[in-house]
Amino acid sequence: MRVKNPLTFAKSKLQYFFSGSRIIPYGGLMIPGEMLAAIGFDKKVNASCKPSKDYLNSEILKAMLIGILHGDADFAAIHETDDDAEFYCQAMRMRQMPSEATMRQRIIEIGSSLKYVIRQMSIDLLKTYDVEPSALENGYVPIDIDVSPFINEKCQKEGISMTYKRKDGYAPIFAYIGTEGYLLAMELRPGKQHCQSETPKFLREVIAAARQLTDKPLLIRLDSGNDASDNIGLCMEECLRGDRVHFIIKRNLRKESPEEWLNELREVCSNVKEERDGKKEYIGQTFRNVTYQVGNDEKGKPVRRTVGIRTIYDITERTCDHDGQVYVFPKIECDMYSVNVDFPDEEIIELYHKHGEMEQYHSEIKTDLGAEQLPSKHFEANELVLELVQLAYNMLRMIGQESLGMDGLPLKRPVRRRRLLTVVMHVIMAPVLVTKHARQTKVDLGRSNAWRGAVATIWEKFRKILP
Repeated sequence: MRVKNPLTFAKSKLQYFFSGSRIIPYGGLMIPGEMLAAIGFDKKVNASCKPSKDYLNSEILKAMLIGILHGDADFAAIHETDDDAEFYCQAMRMRQMPSEATMRQRIIEIGSSLKYVIRQMSIDLLKTYDVEPSALENGYVPIDIDVSPFINEKCQKEGISMTYKRKDGYAPIFAYIGTEGYLLAMELRPGKQHCQSETPKFLREVIAAARQLTDKPLLIRLDSGNDASDNIGLCMEECLRGDRVHFIIKRNLRKESPEEWLNELREVCSNVKEERDGKKEYIGQTFRNVTYQVGNDEKGKPVRRTVGIRTIYDITERTCDHDGQVYVFPKIECDMYSVNVDFPDEEIIELYHKHGEMEQYHSEIKTDLGAEQLPSKHFEANELVLELVQLAYNMLRMIGQESLGMDGLPLKRPVRRRRLLTVVMHVIMAPVLVTKHARQTKVDLGRSNAWRGAVATIWEKFRKILP
């Protein structure tokens, strides 16, 4: 609206007052409410866990989800609903809203019993709305797996111990799929647990979940902490069965010397780059044998298989710095990658560098959803909360992707992925005026919110009327 006389507004005084109007600060919660109804959340949860006569298990979990969805994964976040519990119950399709104490107690009781039920519902959510993770330009669907510590210092929570960051906390592992970064699976672990411990089991679960979403070839990317023959063998066996599971795993040189690798490969390398005086980069491939266990024989002895694995190397030798200061001894950096794909050497290196994008996803979980400081002192209760975080993460990611390309949104530049904080601020926290008339409840998005059209369009997209 164009202002005819700006001075009129500049000189006017604003006053605030309290009325009986039902102005809700989290009007966008109607959208996740419809998404949960679409996947049969209530039925699946209540059928999988011991019921209570006071509150349904689904109502307890939905109450926890309300806080997570607006960026506060804490039990106390339920108090945001105190002034108008009726609206939140309608938005999330609940009979009643539990108190903080009740929710805390019931989540502790439920514990990890619903771990795989909720994880499967997160996959069902993507399947219900025909979401297929996007592939890379080469046609492979990326799966990025990594551990990211949740720092929880100066507390007595179960499972808290020293992480590899030299700080107390948990060490959960995450698996993201597609260029959008949908959360495929996650697992809470004690802080002291090594990143490779129990990873083969987790990797099998990830591959099985991925196959529910796409039939395209998979490209699993792991860092050097997971450079283990078990992981390589698992992916190789999947390939031998024709499942097209490929990998790029950064090598852990352990006791191998970068100097020895450079001396061995310097003469045979045909791709040598010299960006400046005193800096040379050697890029190429070699092969090495990897032996892994494929099972046991009739006597229970392990059966092993040895395969030749293509290894890409990227060795940088610096004899002086940018200013020409000569080093006493050359500085040598050696990065190597185990692969079972036939892409060019430099493309493989670039594909692994894109593995670093998952650090943004970690940040969104920790800060945008407020999940780093898990709320309970009980490990299994925190496992349950983290599985709800996965479900909330994917709902928000889907909402963000749906908003891409919509006209009229006040954005600085075109993007290919919407940050979760943006979705929370502009969609979930969209203010609405609630009115009741003739036994109908109406939600007014007003005229002053630039995202009002997007909120209404997204709601219609994900809406599902139940009988």
